[in-house]
Amino acid sequence: MKSRFFVILFSITVVLFLAGCKEDEDTSSDDSQQTDTEEIEKKEDDIDESALDKGEAEDQDVESSSVELLKDVSSIPSNTLEVIHQKEGKFTSIDIRDESIVDEVITEVQKLEPLSEDATDQELDTYFNYLYSLVAEDFPDPQDTIKKWEFGSYGDPDLPDTRFHFKENYNIEVLLDASGSMAAYIGDKTMMQIAKETIQDFMDQVPEEANVSFRVYGHKGTSSSDDKELSCEAIEQVYGYAPYEEDSFQEELDQIKPAGWTPLAEALKKAEEALAEYDTENHTNLIYVVSDGVETCDGDPVQVAKSLSDSNAKPIMNIIGFNVDDEAHAQLKEMADVSGGIFSAANNQNELEDEFKRAEEVLEAWEEWKEDALKDVNNIRVQNSFDITRFTNEWGQKDTLMYNNLSRLTRIFDDEGIISFQQRKKFYTKRDEVIDVVRSAKKDVEEQLRDISAENLEEMKESINNRFKDETTN
Repeated sequence: MKSRFFVILFSITVVLFLAGCKEDEDTSSDDSQQTDTEEIEKKEDDIDESALDKGEAEDQDVESSSVELLKDVSSIPSNTLEVIHQKEGKFTSIDIRDESIVDEVITEVQKLEPLSEDATDQELDTYFNYLYSLVAEDFPDPQDTIKKWEFGSYGDPDLPDTRFHFKENYNIEVLLDASGSMAAYIGDKTMMQIAKETIQDFMDQVPEEANVSFRVYGHKGTSSSDDKELSCEAIEQVYGYAPYEEDSFQEELDQIKPAGWTPLAEALKKAEEALAEYDTENHTNLIYVVSDGVETCDGDPVQVAKSLSDSNAKPIMNIIGFNVDDEAHAQLKEMADVSGGIFSAANNQNELEDEFKRAEEVLEAWEEWKEDALKDVNNIRVQNSFDITRFTNEWGQKDTLMYNNLSRLTRIFDDEGIISFQQRKKFYTKRDEVIDVVRSAKKDVEEQLRDISAENLEEMKESINNRFKDETTN
């Protein structure tokens, strides 16, 4: 009996011991599980805080980017003068739906911080101003058209600018860009082929009495940086100054091949040196520059163009941007502006030929102009009318493209969450308002051009009649 009691006691003790061990294990497991949970929660908290910090940093980056983008943005134009002189946008003259740039457009938009639903009118204006600045077009300047008309009246001694008076002698220099980019094709011809043919045709029409010079630049080396020095020093007067002789000129022209860099400034300096002996008192001096790009040899062609205009030769500079991009367009136009010259953009052979045809008409002898003066006035009236039509057509094409791009870009702003649907409708209203200003400016400029044209022609006709009267009574 006693033995049985000890067996039972031993069994109970074992059970209690095992139970105690299990409880310790459970407690230990619970403690371990709690520790693991706390560590996981801590890691999750760290991740959440890290993500939050990253999100806040990204938000701060976007906000900082917005401030930087918007700080210098100009207001949309409110009158004709502001339209004409507005700065062209990053995506000017491009349909922003084009697959080649649509990703770039979206990236540009994503730099902005989304507008709040209760954005102020000033904030809405600022964002729309930025939108407008991206697709603002470079509208034609009526001053360029007026300069062409003045050039077309060349030889009239009543013109106030004495550069446009016929003198005892006149000299013509053509400077041709022979950089590597002139090897690009327009249709089935290279730009160099087109330029050569056009220049040759022009020279064939030059009066026998004229002195002709032909200067080429950038025609040696390659566009590689290793050849930069060689190419930038490649400036050569391959013909003249001398009367035009077709075979000799053609021989020199044939040897020119598109090659390297664009030392435009240095080429103009050489032209200035060559013209030094031809003062404006006794010489009419014309310079034609045909270039397809910006200066790439570290010179300042704008400064040199200004220096040329201030020299004793005082040449009339005709600067033709041949199939140029926006940067080259701006530089070449500035050269014309500072020198009192004429800038024209030509994108194909016909347009390039048209610009040289103006000079062909100008270079007729004074006696021929006087004999056919009244007929010439009528021709000028027709030519001026064509110029106005070209001007308004170009303007119309640009304002249509800009209207469409403003609409498309507004939708992108909405799609990317930068503006709300209600704000999108407000942007459309702003679009319509600024396009009204642009189209009103077009009408205003067209009326002014027609008034200037009519006024000048009447004055010219009266002047011619008076001259004939004086000649018949003497």
